[in-house]
Amino acid sequence: MQAWKEKYVSYIKNQKQPSPPPSEPGGEKLSLSLSANLEKLLHGLGQSGDLVVREFLLFGRYQAALVFFSSLVNQEQIQEHILKPLMARSNDHPGLPDKLTELYHYIWNAAVQVTQGTTAEELSALPSEIVKGQLILLTEGSAEALVLDMRQVDTRGVDQPQTEQVIRGPREGYVEKLENNLSLLRYRLQSTDFRIEISPIGSRTQSRVALCYLDSLADPKLVAEAMRRISIIQTDGIIDAGYIEQFIEDQPLSPFPQVQSTERPDKTVAALLEGRVAILVDGSPFALIVPALFNQFFQTIDDYTERFIMGSLIRIIRLIALAFSLFFPALYVSVISFNPELMPTDFAVAISGGRAGVPFPAVLEVLIMEVSMEVLREATIRLPQMIGGALSIVGVLVIGQAAVAAGLASPITVVIVALTTIGSFATPAYNAAIALRMLRFPLILLAGMFGLYGVMIGTILIINHLLFLESFSVPYMSPYIPGKWRDWKDSLVRAPLWWMHSRPSFLHTRDNTRLPASIPGNYTQQILQQGGETNEQFPADHNTAGGSRNQ
Repeated sequence: MQAWKEKYVSYIKNQKQPSPPPSEPGGEKLSLSLSANLEKLLHGLGQSGDLVVREFLLFGRYQAALVFFSSLVNQEQIQEHILKPLMARSNDHPGLPDKLTELYHYIWNAAVQVTQGTTAEELSALPSEIVKGQLILLTEGSAEALVLDMRQVDTRGVDQPQTEQVIRGPREGYVEKLENNLSLLRYRLQSTDFRIEISPIGSRTQSRVALCYLDSLADPKLVAEAMRRISIIQTDGIIDAGYIEQFIEDQPLSPFPQVQSTERPDKTVAALLEGRVAILVDGSPFALIVPALFNQFFQTIDDYTERFIMGSLIRIIRLIALAFSLFFPALYVSVISFNPELMPTDFAVAISGGRAGVPFPAVLEVLIMEVSMEVLREATIRLPQMIGGALSIVGVLVIGQAAVAAGLASPITVVIVALTTIGSFATPAYNAAIALRMLRFPLILLAGMFGLYGVMIGTILIINHLLFLESFSVPYMSPYIPGKWRDWKDSLVRAPLWWMHSRPSFLHTRDNTRLPASIPGNYTQQILQQGGETNEQFPADHNTAGGSRNQ
C-alpha cells in the first residue's frame, strides 16, 4: 500500500507540471555525456514499471547503459547474447579498438549476436524505437546509440481458422504477430517477386501495416492506389485490420463489403497469384484482400480442393441458399398477405388454419420472429462456447415451440424463419452474411406494404446498388457486369483448373497467363484417350486386383 501511495503522489506531482513540448524529427542530437542522454531519454519515455535501465562497464573500460522495456524483449537472450559478451574484459577481445568512433562497429561485427541493428544520432528518435521493442545501448563519450532488435512478444500458436473452416485444405490460420503471418505467406509463396512494404500507422499505436503483392503480376496502378489510401489514413490507433478496411473502402455507406478479410494464408496466396493486393496489420489475425468483388464472398477453399464438378455443385447450392435467405421471408409475407391465390388450395387452407389463432398480421409476425432470431444469434456469439450451445438449443426448440403454443406465431412462420436462418449460415463470409441479413428486413416491410410489387422494387434497388459499387476501380459485379465471358470460368460454377489458363481480365495483371495455351487441349485429349483405355503413356494396369476383369 505504501508503494502505491508513493506512486499516487508522484503521479499527481507530474500532472501539475507542464507537459514537455513534442519532439520534432531531426531535432536534438545525442551528447557525449551518458548521464545527460539517459536523463533526457527517461524524461521522454516517462515513468513505467517495465522500463529497464541497465548500467554496466563496457569491456571493463567505458561506462554504458542498456535501455529497454522488459515486457517487449526476451531478457534471457539479452543476458546471454548482449550483456555477457559486452561485460567481458578487454583482454578477451584482442581486436578491441582504442577509438570510441569505431567501438560500435566492433560491437556489431565481433561482440553481440543479433540479427538486426543500426546506429542513431538523434535523441528524439530513440523513445519511439524503445516502445517498438528495440534495445538501446548508450556509451559515455559517444554521441551515437546502438539500436538492437530484441523484440519478442508471446502469441498463440498457429491453429485452424475459426471463421473459415474447410473439409479439405490446410489447417493453418493467421495469428496476431505480423512476422508469423508473413512467414506463412513466404512459406507458400517462395518467389523473388513477392514484395512486402511495411510502415507504421497510428500516431499512438504505431501499428505496423504490411502491404503484400507480386511484383510481376499485380497491376502497378492497383498497388499505387492501395499505398495511396493507406498513406492518407490519419488516426491515433489501428487495433485491427477492420480499422484499415473502413478507411480504404470505396463506399463506406454501403452494406456490402468491398474489402475481403480472411484468416487463411492459402486464400491470401491464391489472391496474390491472381494479381490482387493483401494488407496485414500487426496484432490482427486477419488479412485484407483488394479488390474484392461480389462473387468472392461466396467462394471457399473447398471449391478448389474438391473436383470441379463437386465444387461447382456446392457453389450453386451456396448461391441458392443466399437467395433463399434474402428473399424467402419477403415472398412468404407478400403471398400470404396479397396473393394467396398463387398457392395450391390445400396448402393455403393449411396455412390459414395454422394462423387462425395468431393476432398479428403476417408481416409483423415475421418481423417479430426475425428480430428474435437475430437477438438469439447475437447472444449465442457473445456467450462462452459452453453456454452458447445450450442457449441456442433452448432458444430454438423451447421458445419456438412455446411461441407456437401461445399463439404468438404460426408453425409455418417458424419453419420459414428457421430455413432462412439456415440459409444465411451457408454464406462463407461473415460480413457478407450480415449485409444479407440486414437487407432482409426492408424487403419484408416492402412486401408487407406492396406485396410482390414491393419485393420487386426492393430487388431492383439492391441490384442497382450492386451495379453502382466499385472496389478499387473494379466493378463490383465483375465478371457478370460488364460481361467478361472468359472470366465466367470461376464465377457461378468452377471450371477445371486446367481450363483456367488466364487470370481475371478485370485485374489488368502484368502477366495474364496462368497456364500455357496448349495445356487445356492436351488435358482434354488425354482424358478422352484414358476414357477408351488407348493411352499408351498411361496404360491400364491389369495385373492389379482392379484389373482382374480381363482375366
